[in-house]
Amino acid sequence: MDDIKVISGPAKQGKREPLQGVKHKIMVMSGKGGVGKSTVAANIAVGLVQRGHAVGLLDADVHGPSIPRLLGATEERLMMSGDRIQPAEVLPRLKVMSIAYFLEEKDAPVVWRGPVKMGALRQFIEDVDWGELDYLIVDLPPGTGDESLSIAQLVPKADGAVIVTTPQDIALISVRRSIRFAGLIGLKVLGLVDNMNGYVCPHCGQAAEGLGGSLAFQAAMEYGVPYLGKMPLDPRVARSAESGRPFILDRDPSADMFEPILDRIVERVENG
Repeated sequence: MDDIKVISGPAKQGKREPLQGVKHKIMVMSGKGGVGKSTVAANIAVGLVQRGHAVGLLDADVHGPSIPRLLGATEERLMMSGDRIQPAEVLPRLKVMSIAYFLEEKDAPVVWRGPVKMGALRQFIEDVDWGELDYLIVDLPPGTGDESLSIAQLVPKADGAVIVTTPQDIALISVRRSIRFAGLIGLKVLGLVDNMNGYVCPHCGQAAEGLGGSLAFQAAMEYGVPYLGKMPLDPRVARSAESGRPFILDRDPSADMFEPILDRIVERVENG
């Protein structure tokens, strides 16, 4: 698959400024996989749409694209308009781009070397007709490797990064790496989301505190970055991911806890 071109179309007529119609760009990142980063990214995007914003959501995880499934939009088909790729519009005012839309089989692995992956990601930034957006949310792959570095450098004037972590020690080691990675590339940290901290009782629906406190809060204080809030383990969140309906669309404890997190992200972006 090394020689595959993700998109082909007419030759470009001169260089254009990428993402020039996008007001705000937010990266969502994590130091390791399995912390719910993509779920957080999807719900940030849908939450912003609920508030009346025009939003784009770029799934930049080439090897594990999950955004289309989280949104219940796995069957979308992309179109070309001239030499521009038209992203999938999965909700009114929500445009999505993912490598998943180019795979013939949903479970097919993407076996590409670095330069091919970088070329695909560059096309997602430069050759997609994102149009006029209030926000572009970029779901980065986990870790601090080539793809995250390349996307961060390709997106012009990004507002910053939301870092997602969980309470375990091993996740916190990774989140410290993410904070330092953001600093090295000049990317502002908008704050930490402390995911899967505590739990929601499946019987009464009430949120309960976890036993380990908040190591993410300690890491935020250590590095001087904002602590955006925590999200509990909730079986309804897992079901929402499987059903393709973001949990923020329903009024339940997890949605209620996520709204203040989204408030803080918007405040950090719009007030600098």
